[in-house]
Amino acid sequence: MEAPVAPGPERLFDSHRFPSDGFLLLALLLYAPVGLCLLVLRLFIGVHVFLVSCALPDSQLRRFIVRVMCSVLGLFVRQNDPRLRDGSVRVYIANHVTHFDHNVISLLTSCNTPALNGAPGFICWSRGFLELGAAGSRAELVDSLRVYSSHEGNAPLLLFPEEAATNGRAGLLRFSSWPFSIMDLVQPVALQVQRPLITVSVADSSWIAELLWTFFVPFTVYQVRYYLPPSLIWLSLLEGCVFRGSPHVASVSFTASSLAARPRVPSRVAGAGPSAAEDVRVTAMAQRVKEVLPHVPLEVISTDLAQTNCVDTTIANLLEGRVSFFPESKEATTDLPAPSTSQPATKHFAKSSVERHLSLQERKRALYDYARRRFAEKQAAARAGGSP
Repeated sequence: MEAPVAPGPERLFDSHRFPSDGFLLLALLLYAPVGLCLLVLRLFIGVHVFLVSCALPDSQLRRFIVRVMCSVLGLFVRQNDPRLRDGSVRVYIANHVTHFDHNVISLLTSCNTPALNGAPGFICWSRGFLELGAAGSRAELVDSLRVYSSHEGNAPLLLFPEEAATNGRAGLLRFSSWPFSIMDLVQPVALQVQRPLITVSVADSSWIAELLWTFFVPFTVYQVRYYLPPSLIWLSLLEGCVFRGSPHVASVSFTASSLAARPRVPSRVAGAGPSAAEDVRVTAMAQRVKEVLPHVPLEVISTDLAQTNCVDTTIANLLEGRVSFFPESKEATTDLPAPSTSQPATKHFAKSSVERHLSLQERKRALYDYARRRFAEKQAAARAGGSP
């Protein structure tokens, strides 16, 4: 069976909450009075669920009680063979569908999800996120999570390598690699979410709005599927084989950061017209630049490409300092040669401003030539790999 074709970003997100089918829309209108009554009733019940979850210590009894109470809220959680869950694993990874994926999985097994966005505080804690303090960089975050996971008394981590919620039907965002650098052994968890009448989640919708719609609909079913972890997880195997359980699901080359770099991605995707095609083209060009300059943030690359519309021009802008940025990591720049390797070492500071300018231009040109050679080599390797 042929691998599914990678979908464009317009298929990964739902931009409309209400159904387009006339019959379903009529059913939703007839159900609306009942849904409003359920919403008000479940708001009061939800407060009790929150208080119970805060009062009881983390245990199987607590998870059972809260899970039963959540069924009254219309949240039903089903899992396949729980014996596939490895109790020795310290890191779970899952695809991301809704704002409450971590809450749902915590009803089945003890786990914590670190807060990656937003300031720590009561809201962060009440939503069930683990507060690790403000991390200055992704490397510091990984180090903190490694220290956390090294303590046997702490609950396992639950991470979402997609870093953004999609509809989970057509494909997966390209996984970020940092969750796999915490532990060598991780357990993948696949999520499927279904509900009647309206879509599961809408792009750019807040977690409060999604919570209210969850209380409004009759029910929402979360299907959780575990997989036995191998001795060492490879990212490509994980994306291509484990989560792609359906022949209609494929992994794509887009990352959450590349989509976020474009202005108002969901609203542009909603049209699925020329603007969506343009987004795909810019994203593809940004990935090419990223291969040449891995230390440059993808957001910076995409922003400059939107203005230059040229890979070579963007590379030149980044190398020559016309676009300012903070490198993503120091390790990413270690493979770049010193620009002055092809030039005589400067023994002294030039007295003439003209000489200093020429020296700077020579160093820039050396680095630019290297980047162009690296880009050409990658393109030649890609063409060689694609040839029969």
